[in-house]
Amino acid sequence: MTMPAAGPVEKHVHACPLCEAMCGLVIETQGQAVTSIRGDDDDPFSRGHVCPKAVALKDLHEDPDRLRRPMKRVHGKWEPVSWSEALDFAAQGLLTVQRMHGRNAVATFAGNPTVHSVGASLFLPQFIRALGTRSRYSATSVDQLPHHVAAATMFGHPLLIPIPDIDRTQHLVIIGGNPLASNGSLMTAPDVAKRLKAIRARGGKVVVVDPRKTETALVADEHYFIRPGADVFLLLAMLHVILKEGLDRPSRARDLAVEYDELWHVAKPYTPERVAHATGILPGSITAIARDFANAERAALYGRVGVSMQEFGGVACWLITALNLVTGRVDEPGGVMFTNPAIDPVGLKGGYSPDHIGRWKSRVRGLPEFMGELPVATLAEEIETDGEGQVRALVTHAGNPVLSTPNGGRLDRALERLEFMVSIDFYLNETTRHADVILPPVGPLERDHYDVVFHTLAIRNTAKYAPPLFDPPANGMPDWKILSELTERVQPGWNWTAIKNRMATRAIRKMGVRGLLDHELAKGPYAHGTPNGGAGLTTASLMKRPHGVDLGALVPMLPHRLRTTSKKIHAAPKAILADLPRVAKGLEAASERHEGVLMLIGRRELRSNNSWMHNSERLVRGKARCTLLMHPDDASHRNLADGQMALVISRVGAVEAPVEITDAMMPGVVSLPHGWGHGRPGVQMKTAAAHAGVSINDLTDDERVDRLCGTAGFSGTRVTVERVG
Repeated sequence: MTMPAAGPVEKHVHACPLCEAMCGLVIETQGQAVTSIRGDDDDPFSRGHVCPKAVALKDLHEDPDRLRRPMKRVHGKWEPVSWSEALDFAAQGLLTVQRMHGRNAVATFAGNPTVHSVGASLFLPQFIRALGTRSRYSATSVDQLPHHVAAATMFGHPLLIPIPDIDRTQHLVIIGGNPLASNGSLMTAPDVAKRLKAIRARGGKVVVVDPRKTETALVADEHYFIRPGADVFLLLAMLHVILKEGLDRPSRARDLAVEYDELWHVAKPYTPERVAHATGILPGSITAIARDFANAERAALYGRVGVSMQEFGGVACWLITALNLVTGRVDEPGGVMFTNPAIDPVGLKGGYSPDHIGRWKSRVRGLPEFMGELPVATLAEEIETDGEGQVRALVTHAGNPVLSTPNGGRLDRALERLEFMVSIDFYLNETTRHADVILPPVGPLERDHYDVVFHTLAIRNTAKYAPPLFDPPANGMPDWKILSELTERVQPGWNWTAIKNRMATRAIRKMGVRGLLDHELAKGPYAHGTPNGGAGLTTASLMKRPHGVDLGALVPMLPHRLRTTSKKIHAAPKAILADLPRVAKGLEAASERHEGVLMLIGRRELRSNNSWMHNSERLVRGKARCTLLMHPDDASHRNLADGQMALVISRVGAVEAPVEITDAMMPGVVSLPHGWGHGRPGVQMKTAAAHAGVSINDLTDDERVDRLCGTAGFSGTRVTVERVG
């Protein structure tokens, strides 16, 4: 839907809400039409950087496929209905299921875009509390959950993730991360290519360990192939080398650590020689990686999805921080540090048990809860399996788990069995097509924007608020209002607790997003009257500085920032140590080879983040990108040529994809990108359907999980590959 251009051209300063980088944008509009989008040269953080995704905001704003009115399924067909009818219908359906089957019979799933919406971030938890269900799921357990487990057990809060200080480091080791495609995930770093180049320009070194020679690996000083899922063994061997050779360093953080001596007992059995076969890295190379890291003047070790999305992700993410700790890098400039954000989700009150995992377990497989959520790898079986507590209704928010969770085909079939489903989403996609009612929020340019979480994970302390570019349409509703309306409708009964909850809901709704932001800014470290605050940050003061505010480089924050009850760093948390026998067995299994079997990994591309982006023509044009990357030797052994169709088969499914032969892949490893697979009936995304591709999650196995925290073990799915026909 192309908006007609009318009236004068207006220039707006905004922030990109599509990924973690928080890039500043200059957007020109004419009437309701977006006429241009470019990087904001005056943004002190992103410095004019922009990627192709930002320009797709125009496509999203004007997309004729985007839903703009509530849709209700009537006799198998979609019909537009009023907001009052849709909200009443949604709430009544959820309450009916809970009256018949109990509160946990209603499940919730929050997708990745939820965290990019300040309104949803502030109001979705309130709605879930009103439902009173323990059947809570989100994209966290298919992505970064092990990083949260490591942060919580070591430092006392899931968001106390140490951030690489890449602007001051001299030696950056990246394991399983590709910041040139992500702009730094759990390390918000716009313009990361220039920042990595600057490390080398000042005489430093960048080292990448990955089963694929990624875009980041191509600009690094060194790259090492590693077998998928073997990161934990490499990290244990690095810890072995550093402690055995006395390369660990004293530091302020180490003085705050307890259980430090346990680290040698953990690492002692894992010599470089013992893990070499499992990792595919020579013992001498493992030793060199460890020594170079330990001996560098200022160094940081960083790991991302390749480390977390595997069967030993929890232990591996802990080891990354443990290695930073023993080498004196934690809370030190040029190492890994903690932010001091203007709005602080961590806070300073209370404490967090270092063993706070699994307060309850999933009903069928007994997978552990963490941060109030269950692993989404168990959602399909919780819907399929009869009995008390069976999931019979589902609410999704900004998520497409059919394409984003393991064994998506199984979940796709399971959703058909639900008694009721509500989706808060503005696309009729592979997941929402199963809903009984879809409640579409306004677009990202029609709502307030402040990145609460990503300022907490950024490489500098920054703050930026952007008001809506456009007034919401007359029949539009922002996600926070949808959630607050649903919250009030599902509050159970009229007892005193319910009355207080209703009063709180109405008070918060009256404040709105801007009022809530001001409330949180007033509690933060840059509020009026604080040492850093001056006149104090408010949404009004931030609007006067629309390009954003640079609040300075990261500074040492310990012990002030710790949230453990002991006010100590737990170097070897009990929950982690309890999982080490499973790691030992995993080393034996990793050393086995299976004839003809390849290991499948995913990949991310600069033009793609979430599945809905495939409905932007400018992001999918050009040569097909949903291809199976394969090393020349593996292709030759299977008589496959470049461009030929290959059949990829795993335990749970099979897909056909064109082969792209490249020596960027480690022999024995193949790769498919994430988020494709748009050929299912009932989806109303025309551009995506024309570039359907296949879903990697029709191959990933929901039985492969990290038993410590339940994260899906995406990396290293065993597959066979053969020519089609």
